Amino acid sequence: GINNSILSVQDGNLANFTLGSNINYKSLTSGDIRSLSNNTDTDGVSAYVYDISTNIVLWPQFENVWPSNGPENYGGDFIYMKAAGIPAINTLILLTSGLTVTWAHHGLKEAKRNQLIWGLIATVLLGFLFVGLQAYEYMHAYSDLNLKLTSGIYGSTFYMLTGFHGFHVTLGAIMLTVILIRCINGHFTSQNHFGFEAVAWYWHFVDVVWLGLFVFVYWL
Repeated sequence: GINNSILSVQDGNLANFTLGSNINYKSLTSGDIRSLSNNTDTDGVSAYVYDISTNIVLWPQFENVWPSNGPENYGGDFIYMKAAGIPAINTLILLTSGLTVTWAHHGLKEAKRNQLIWGLIATVLLGFLFVGLQAYEYMHAYSDLNLKLTSGIYGSTFYMLTGFHGFHVTLGAIMLTVILIRCINGHFTSQNHFGFEAVAWYWHFVDVVWLGLFVFVYWL
């Protein structure tokens, strides 16, 4: 086993290298890295080898930090989006919409027409309010925080995840609008309303996904 030293490459040859010392990542080749990997047998050393590989494959002076704007400040300076403010408000809006659609569902099963209609109206309004606030959040991020799709891996990840979810919220709000019109026209009964339930399930799924996004995109 290897205790206080690991195998490193200098001038193409393997030599003892003390942990904590500086290493010239740029001088290492992919063949050197394979030699290191094949000649190490401890988890700590393997992790160190992977760190060396990262610096060679990605960029020198790579640091395992988040958010990141990419190598050599590629994405430019920006301010990351915090959980407080609009993201927290949107979370409350979606959670509330989950309650209103459930309330409407109970109204449908119990043949309470007013509860069904008003529950769906509230859900539709909350859904479109979420989309509107997210659009405002994007404008704020783009103009005030300089957070764009080109802002490194953080910017592209932020817009891809939240935008894809926002697209599904928009679809869900449109489907709920159609269901609302059908409910007003009396298309569903307490015993036959699969169309309503299918859209309600979809809406609850959108709610749950957002909770995950709120934690991993805005909070952590």
